[in-house]
Amino acid sequence: MSTKIRVLIVDDSSLVRQMLTEILNDSPDIEVVGVASDPLFARDRIKALNPDVLTLDVEMPRMDGLTFLSNLMRLRPMPVIMVSSLTEHGAQTTLRALELGAVDFVSKPKADLAGTLRDFSEEICGKVRAAANARVRARSESAPPLTPKLSADAVLPSSAGQRNFRTTERIIAIGASTGGTEAIRVVLQALPADSPAVVIAQHIPAAFSGAFTHRMDTISAMSVCEPKDGQLIVPGHVYIAPGDRHLMVDRDGARYLCRLSAGPPVNRHRPSVDVLFRSVAQKVGPNAVAAILTGMGDDGARGLKEMLDAGAATVAQDEASSVVWGMPGAALKHGGVRELLPLERMAETLLRLAVSSGDIADAGTRMGATG
Repeated sequence: MSTKIRVLIVDDSSLVRQMLTEILNDSPDIEVVGVASDPLFARDRIKALNPDVLTLDVEMPRMDGLTFLSNLMRLRPMPVIMVSSLTEHGAQTTLRALELGAVDFVSKPKADLAGTLRDFSEEICGKVRAAANARVRARSESAPPLTPKLSADAVLPSSAGQRNFRTTERIIAIGASTGGTEAIRVVLQALPADSPAVVIAQHIPAAFSGAFTHRMDTISAMSVCEPKDGQLIVPGHVYIAPGDRHLMVDRDGARYLCRLSAGPPVNRHRPSVDVLFRSVAQKVGPNAVAAILTGMGDDGARGLKEMLDAGAATVAQDEASSVVWGMPGAALKHGGVRELLPLERMAETLLRLAVSSGDIADAGTRMGATG
């Protein structure tokens, strides 16, 4: 009996279908069981082949990808990875697909660039594996690493024992992967306008991050932006790392600032959650609260532990509510999680912890002043 992950490819481009088939079949644990050129053919293929994972083009003939996905998630929920073009329209459509229930997305490969194609091969195979184990719910609407897996040291050196906290402002730090866009939406939509400042590192391409940030700004009571280097961090605002840039929190006296870095990818990601969390551990310490949400891989696990060691309150999305429990699970194993939470309780808990951790930090400051 085969234990390979069975994949159905749905794409109107014969070149892309061929490319994806070759890439996925080259992996020993993945098998392409069929292809379809449009959603109507795909519907019949799904019934006949019963695949474990579906890759779906965003823009399709006869029936657009979003309509097909919406029907699929309502009638026959299954793990879907969207294959998207790096355009503004493609970004908006892909984000909508994630809202409808797609597990994750990848950007269409450039067949004329060998290096890009090799990176894409690693990405799509990893995401197919994660998708095969994803928890998909009905909705009403491996190759060896090609690049070294760097730690946060490559961007921000550790400075254990050199922290100095003298501010009462709170910061909430959140980390997630590409498939975590919906989890972030749920959290931001539940936070009031006067919440402490929120800084977010999410694995997302540069072509998509602006569209995602704009979408979050329309649904959140807080003001959401992609920060500029040196931008002041203030309550009531959310700062989402621009695609292809690390986001870090810095200090100027008692004020917090955003710092952006084009340093090397950390855990093969830029932005990296580990980099953001380390900066918050160093500059904010016990005045911070951190959450790590659904996503593939282990980025953020070490940074969350550094935040916990610095006195911050740390939480992670629980397995039952996570689509992919890679990042939260890794953080738990690494010892950095103080509390596991279902997604629907995340926002209220972050607010509660921001207040209580701030009280602890204030007490520590007062004791230091009087001792």
